[in-house]
Amino acid sequence: MKTEDVLRVELETFRREHRELDEEIKALEDSGGDAFTIQRLKRQKLALKDRIKAIEDRITPDIIA
Repeated sequence: MKTEDVLRVELETFRREHRELDEEIKALEDSGGDAFTIQRLKRQKLALKDRIKAIEDRITPDIIA
């Protein structure tokens, strides 16, 4: 498997995890969940977003024309 293929698989995995965290956060907020748990999940979601962005940048580098 090529490096780019591996990155695409990782990207899809991270995107799925990001969506799942988003759903979990919304469910906790709607049910009046623990604020510390919600905050922890939001940090995890933000870290995943950063990893997603880094992988996207590696797959499609920003080329200045």
